[in-house]
Amino acid sequence: MYKNKQDVKDRVQEHYDILIEKGYEVVGVFLNGSQNYELEYKGSDVDTKAIILPSFDDFLFGRKKVSTTLILDNNEHIDLKDIRMMFENLKKQNINFIEILFTEYKVINPKYEKLFNILFERNEEIAHYNNYKALNCIMGMSKEKYKALEHPYPATKDKIEKFGFDPKQFHHVLRLNEFIKRYLDNELYSKCLISENKEFLIKIKQGEIYKLDEVRLIAKEIDEETYSIVKKYMSENKILINKNIGILLNDVLSKIIRLRFGEELK
Repeated sequence: MYKNKQDVKDRVQEHYDILIEKGYEVVGVFLNGSQNYELEYKGSDVDTKAIILPSFDDFLFGRKKVSTTLILDNNEHIDLKDIRMMFENLKKQNINFIEILFTEYKVINPKYEKLFNILFERNEEIAHYNNYKALNCIMGMSKEKYKALEHPYPATKDKIEKFGFDPKQFHHVLRLNEFIKRYLDNELYSKCLISENKEFLIKIKQGEIYKLDEVRLIAKEIDEETYSIVKKYMSENKILINKNIGILLNDVLSKIIRLRFGEELK
């Protein structure tokens, strides 16, 4: 268990250092998960997302974009993404990627810091780039977590055996429902990421409060409500796409890659 914020920051730095040692050209490493939502508890891992740049030859010869997960000896995960895939996910409004634009736990390569910081400065606008995609992402993620509730994946088999369900998946269903309501109530994205029921959700994650039969009923009801909220919104509102943000994302992506290739081809 990491005792304080500095411990978490140190781990993110270590993730960055590991990738540099492995020879990756790293734009940045960003905390991903419970600490960003203030929902960590004893035993919470420090998991990160890393943005990786292709080499000129990777680009020239059309080699497969990096998209893999590095599992460390302490079971912490580093999710590596080629920068092109990362920016695609920002446009898709995937909350798991959007959240890194709001984290206080990050290490950015000084070479790309000035360019990448533009995204942090415009994070709220990026998070609202496409209202339909943002809502579809939340709805789809809720459905995914609901379906995984009792599935014995290797990483969650012990929880299924103990509780009959994975409490972490259950808490996500509840958290995403709260998120979507506050998002549609025009709260800042940064505020929506932080639950107003943190202590309750932490207890849920730890398998407290509800038994399996109750969880099945509640999760089904909440997931269906999330679905209904999105469908109702889309029936009453038009799609809104911020074209200026699309241009901004393309511009930052282009400049970072050009900077990378310019240095490599000197």
